[in-house]
Amino acid sequence: MEKMKAGILYGSGDVRVEEVPVPRIKPDEALVKIKAVGVCGSDVHYYEHGKIGRYVVEEPMILGHEAGGEIMAVGEDVAGLKVGQRVAIEPGVTCGKCKFCKEGRYNLCPDVVFLATPPVDGAFCEYLAMRGDFLHPIPDHMSYEAASLVEPFSVGLHACKRAGVKPGDTVAVLGLGPVGQLVVVAARAFGATKIIAVDLAPIRLQMAGEMGATTVINAGEQDVYEAIMKETGGVGVDVALETAGSTATNLMAVRVARRGGKVALVGLPPQPEVPFNVFDIADGELDIFGIFRYANTYPRAVELLASGIAPVEKLVTHRFALEQAKEALDLARTDKQGSIKVMVNL
Repeated sequence: MEKMKAGILYGSGDVRVEEVPVPRIKPDEALVKIKAVGVCGSDVHYYEHGKIGRYVVEEPMILGHEAGGEIMAVGEDVAGLKVGQRVAIEPGVTCGKCKFCKEGRYNLCPDVVFLATPPVDGAFCEYLAMRGDFLHPIPDHMSYEAASLVEPFSVGLHACKRAGVKPGDTVAVLGLGPVGQLVVVAARAFGATKIIAVDLAPIRLQMAGEMGATTVINAGEQDVYEAIMKETGGVGVDVALETAGSTATNLMAVRVARRGGKVALVGLPPQPEVPFNVFDIADGELDIFGIFRYANTYPRAVELLASGIAPVEKLVTHRFALEQAKEALDLARTDKQGSIKVMVNL
């Protein structure tokens, strides 16, 4: 086994499936046969623009970081893993030594090696070498697609933890792409009793209901602010979670949070500066939380999804083979109304 297929990004709109060498594992790594990879918004952004902020694709790069697979080989220094084990892959390998790692906030590690973030290759490939402590076993009844959804679900768990969602809370989720859908599930896991989900696409609103939203609001048909105020008796929500990555939803999150409430900014708008009303934030004593990836979420995320907390496989609306990587990215890029999660299965 010397060669494998991989979906390689050469530039904007240019993805080719080619043969590359199978990676050789280091003593602390395992070789994983990839079974399923979710197409993330970051993959689409690199595919469309060739960069995200300061991360620029300057050399050919394999895309994909939401993945699950089967262990094929284990390095001599890896403990607790064995050949044949099914795993979810946590895509960011951190140093373990810096201030942030030692504080438990390893998502902020400046030396993180994150799959499919230039210049690091990702998981749109048949085999992946990964450090053993970032491979998380999954039970036999859990699908590889669900294993790949552990990554975006971890974003939701991290956001709810940072924003302090607690039993009995009322929350708003603004934007119902894959991460927004899984934030709905995470809010349920944290005990929120009223979950108001907002989007423009009917398929996404319907799916949010299946994930656990108690109220859905079509932003194209209703005034979102008025609808949320009516739903909360004019008070606003305890926690507003912005997951659309638009200027409008960033501003709306601040508007719909109650006095003394909290706002979690999960999505990234096209422009880095958003004109927030500082008077509203200061006068209302709002707590605003930036959300960057996740830390210490994978074991709990696996446990929750394996428990059947929500039918998350329903989020996968389109499936492609690795050879169709370009088609998968094109669909995820263009079909915002009819798709939710696009999956590449190997």
